[in-house]
Amino acid sequence: MNTANVPIIDIDIPFPKPPQVLTPSQKSAYQEKIIALLKKHNAVLIAHYYTDPEIQALAEETGGFVGDSLEMAKFGANHPADTIIIAGVKFMGETAKILGPAKRVLMPTLEATCSLDLGCPIELFDDFCNQHPDRTVVVYANTSAAVKARADWVVTSSIAVDVIEYLQDKGEKIIWGPDKHLGRYIQNKTGADMLLWQGACIVHDEFKFQGLEKAKALYPEAAVLVHPESPQKVVDLADMVGSTSQLIKAAKELPQKQMIVATDKGIFFKMQQAAPNKELIIAPTAGEGATCRSCAHCPWMKMNGLQLLSEVFENNENEIFVDEGLSEKALAPLTRMVNFANQ
Repeated sequence: MNTANVPIIDIDIPFPKPPQVLTPSQKSAYQEKIIALLKKHNAVLIAHYYTDPEIQALAEETGGFVGDSLEMAKFGANHPADTIIIAGVKFMGETAKILGPAKRVLMPTLEATCSLDLGCPIELFDDFCNQHPDRTVVVYANTSAAVKARADWVVTSSIAVDVIEYLQDKGEKIIWGPDKHLGRYIQNKTGADMLLWQGACIVHDEFKFQGLEKAKALYPEAAVLVHPESPQKVVDLADMVGSTSQLIKAAKELPQKQMIVATDKGIFFKMQQAAPNKELIIAPTAGEGATCRSCAHCPWMKMNGLQLLSEVFENNENEIFVDEGLSEKALAPLTRMVNFANQ
């Protein structure tokens, strides 16, 4: 792994408090209110795979959408609604606004962030890129609008390997940011010359090799599905490594009846829809050296609760704005990503 001159980002991540636990009657009341508000404001709800199942279900029930960050932004940009509500984390709302600038983009809370975003501040990343002007800058979608604007390419995990192979064939050397595990996975797959920023997702970084070995012993017939943001030793134990959409597809198509899944357990909602007869088992985050700060569920994704969602039109601080100049710069690498994915 090439980490030459990469600054060490030591961030103290303040975890948000989980939303208040609601009674069934409270949930029902909030759901009815949200449905009415969506109709009143000609709005559509778009949720990420990692939000809580009740949020994903509500998005689908109201004609919205559940998907990864790129799919969410594309759906919102092409939907006739005047307003799109993004249930996810802030960089997803920014991406939706950049790809659909005419839309009003709201989120239940703008405090929902991402450890990858926090661990890649634009000032330090820009300085690092300036030290290596001969390299093409490729960043993961899990980054701020400012970092995307600094990049030549933006990628999702589903097309990252293909994009790097494409650039490698052109003889280009790469700066990759921010996820070190995904970067290492791509580097191992392609052999590309890559300088890796040292960020990590707090959810995937906690999956443990020892715990997964024990889970495999306990469920010897199970297939192991792993997101490439996970540590190398965890990836090495996988039967299939892929993006969220690719993991859902694998759960449906693989013959095994049991699936040990190493990604955010919010994915189980859509995975169970795709594979209703499969038993889904979350990969362990416990074991030697474990902290279980996330316990396989992003604490910021969890902030997208029904109560905040029902108040999204009442809070004037919930709208996403992206500076026009920044948006224009970020649109270029995002457009490259979209066009590449559509090939």
